[in-house]
Amino acid sequence: MSSRTAPISRPITIRRAVARDAKRLTRLVRGSAAYEGQYASAVAGYRIGPDYIEAHRTFVAVDADEQEGRLLGFYALVLTPPELDLLFVADDVQKGGIGRLLVAHMRSEARAAGIDSLKVVSHPPAEDFYHRVGALRTGTVFANPPAVPWDRPEFEFRIPPQ
Repeated sequence: MSSRTAPISRPITIRRAVARDAKRLTRLVRGSAAYEGQYASAVAGYRIGPDYIEAHRTFVAVDADEQEGRLLGFYALVLTPPELDLLFVADDVQKGGIGRLLVAHMRSEARAAGIDSLKVVSHPPAEDFYHRVGALRTGTVFANPPAVPWDRPEFEFRIPPQ
């Protein structure tokens, strides 16, 4: 198995993002291979600032063995209205369980906040991932050129009480 598909076997920490993470989060978004080619314009000028991190429940997955904690992925949960706004996993650790860990953590955070369902407007190449982690397809958000010139699948996560 290649390292791109091997499950993560090292300790992972998921922690609340802080202002000093903003540049690393922005680099992860802009450098994502999922946004190359026709999708590049969506992230070309994208920036995650400290204000975004403070305004939303943003969490990072880091490699717990490294001193600085290598950024493996992150998500941002918007509470009003409930939405998974961003979910990114570093290209070299995709298909290793990081996305699944982040979704499980997001569900727990949503439940703790009293949310029983939340939407996700997905990047088209991520559609299969959302199906695999239990999101239900609810529709399509149609293209809105020039900002987003392609249709995007819309999903819902149902968050049952514990």
